[in-house]
Amino acid sequence: MLIIGLDGVPPELLFDRMADVMPNVRRLLRTSRRAPLRSTDPPLSVPAWPVMFTGVDPGTLGVYGFRHRSENGYTLDHIPQSGDLPVPTLWEILSQRGYRVGVVGMPLGYPPPAINGAYVSDFLTPAGATDTTFPAGLHAEIERRFGRYVFDVSFRSGEREVLADELLAMTDRRFAVASWLLGQEPWDVFAVHEIGTDRLHHAYWKYFDPAHPEFDPENPYAEVARRYYAAVDTGIGRLLGQIDERTRVLIVSDHGAMPMHGCFCINDWLERRGYLVVRQPPTPGTPFEKADVDWSRTSAWGAGGYYARIFFNIRGRERSGAVAPEEVAALRDQLAGELGQVLDPAGRPLGARVVAPSELYESVRGDAPDLMVYFGDLKWRSAGTMGHPDLFLAENDTGPDDAVHGWDGVFVLYDPSHARAETLPTLAIRDVTPTILHLLGEVPPAHVQGRSIPEVVGASIPSPAAP
Repeated sequence: MLIIGLDGVPPELLFDRMADVMPNVRRLLRTSRRAPLRSTDPPLSVPAWPVMFTGVDPGTLGVYGFRHRSENGYTLDHIPQSGDLPVPTLWEILSQRGYRVGVVGMPLGYPPPAINGAYVSDFLTPAGATDTTFPAGLHAEIERRFGRYVFDVSFRSGEREVLADELLAMTDRRFAVASWLLGQEPWDVFAVHEIGTDRLHHAYWKYFDPAHPEFDPENPYAEVARRYYAAVDTGIGRLLGQIDERTRVLIVSDHGAMPMHGCFCINDWLERRGYLVVRQPPTPGTPFEKADVDWSRTSAWGAGGYYARIFFNIRGRERSGAVAPEEVAALRDQLAGELGQVLDPAGRPLGARVVAPSELYESVRGDAPDLMVYFGDLKWRSAGTMGHPDLFLAENDTGPDDAVHGWDGVFVLYDPSHARAETLPTLAIRDVTPTILHLLGEVPPAHVQGRSIPEVVGASIPSPAAP
């Protein structure tokens, strides 16, 4: 099986709007099953990719975003790593069962886990790291053959012309490395992840989508997205040209994308409502970590991002906790009620969806927020910075950003034994790993929460329990 992961690609781009510049994908779709792939809650690359390739939910993994608190502190200072996952990934399961596996860039991939094969680290690799491959010597071999390997680009940049070239160079090299590694041996399963699609959307969405509030048809970057998707298609075509007629091909994305409407300033809102108390008013755009918070009088604070993570300042849990444990339930209900009444800049209900992790997941471990809040069905980001005169910002508070995440990614499966075009109903991301295992004739481990997709593995094949 060949698995191609394209970060943040929504169905409408891969299946429709970019189809004319992607002849290789278009040909694949003619004999493949396709479907929207419903992402995780929250729909972020981390946790979505780990959920896809473990088959368990974010709460069970204890992964809720790109950064986490350490020891119930007041900052998000820990970036999740491969060793944080409490269950084995698909790559580890297959390795334990004797499969030869090659992986390039699939999150969470730093440090690269020891598998029965080869692993190149992911976009969360720290700058300057050299422990980026398993086996270790693969790092030097890649750089000898291809030059400096780029894991990610700085996409929240005003240098749009420079960024376009950087994205193309990064993606071309990623597929070149993947192609070379794919050709090193007859792998049983080979997977590659590309982060550039996500970065393209965040940096250029308003330049190619007329539905974006700031779209200008005369802008100088109108063709950047099409050029980039054409380059992705070329890379995919290169890999497809290396496989034999028995190989299944899976193209998946972890979440979708759509135009960003702006940011809601969660910490300024909490401060105005009396939940968060500062000793000195912060200047506009002050990072929350630098605000002079009076923790003895603060009951809640929020982390910014594509959704808001709200943490309570609980006595006995946080070092300066101010909320008694018996008051937490009432605080949760009160906050949820007030957030539900927030109006957008036009005076319409913002539509804040407020949920507790225990309502979403089979288990909750690690640094879970006390509340998770989605604004305007994800169209509005959460701004974690403070001191803004208004509660709504037209732009991202941490740098230029044109897009937010959508709920649906993509699922495309070419199977030589079922080579015909078929559109399936929306599938669930947690079901990908057990489905892959069943296609390979393997029984999923007992801890896997997802179930094999009947339309893919065959309705006659149940989801067996592991012995």
